[in-house]
Amino acid sequence: MAEKNILHMITPTKHISPFDANMALDAGYDVVLPYSNVSLDEITGLVQDSIFSRPPKTGVRTAMFFGGKNASLALDMLAKARKALVPPFGISFFADPAGSFTTAAAMVACVEKILKERCQRRLDGLKVAIFGATGVVGYAAAVIAALEHSSVTIVGYDGIRRVSDSANEIKTRFNVEVQPADGSDDVKKSLILSENDAVMCAGRAGVQEISKAQLATAKNLLIAADVNAVPPAGVEGLGMQVNGDSLTPNGTLGLGPLAIGNIKYKTESGLFGRMVSAAKPAQLSSREAFILARELNG
Repeated sequence: MAEKNILHMITPTKHISPFDANMALDAGYDVVLPYSNVSLDEITGLVQDSIFSRPPKTGVRTAMFFGGKNASLALDMLAKARKALVPPFGISFFADPAGSFTTAAAMVACVEKILKERCQRRLDGLKVAIFGATGVVGYAAAVIAALEHSSVTIVGYDGIRRVSDSANEIKTRFNVEVQPADGSDDVKKSLILSENDAVMCAGRAGVQEISKAQLATAKNLLIAADVNAVPPAGVEGLGMQVNGDSLTPNGTLGLGPLAIGNIKYKTESGLFGRMVSAAKPAQLSSREAFILARELNG
């Protein structure tokens, strides 16, 4: 009898995401098993139960997904899982807490494509401001852009402290520099916009981060992107399906959440599918998500 493709879905929260479960099943998994309220110190036991219950040659048909709503914890779980492996036994791993790694990858890849085609600019050397940077999508977008050699500023709506902590963690974990900035009032936001080439908004659903008036003063801003699909938009006046259209009289281009979401969907589905069809166990996180999102964008 053919071995089944089994996915163990791990989350430290009360429920595993139905979105992720649906995506995994549609990508080809035969069985999806959810584990909720999982702590970091339980990961080793779960991994080793998964690997020792099947012969090594069948390990590639087993995978573990790390969800939740905390990027740092998901990455710690992924690291713990890797250490728990006992060769020749192995399984695939995929970290994507709250869909954030694939969403961030899609946003950065879409921004890159538009700027390359319309402005002859690349991520390397691009000045990028990220609003909502203490959330999981903003955190991941900052890491991805910084690893591509963008000059990244992460903006705190409530001051400098939390984004400074995030900047320090990113430096420690990924060995890249990002700069924290205070975006706690409109004047500070306008100054940040005037100093950057691109802005990516990854704030809470239904919260406007940037107004039309603030955009109008940012005469050198090349593009504004937003992942918020719940009205009001994170960037005032940005339509959900906008994909490189002019947003301001100054020529700032827009990138809306549904345009980003199309690539995000394909990226997450593609990574699940990659594990299903893999010839050897895969280990997937934000970096692999960005590589695939960039490929999907052509």
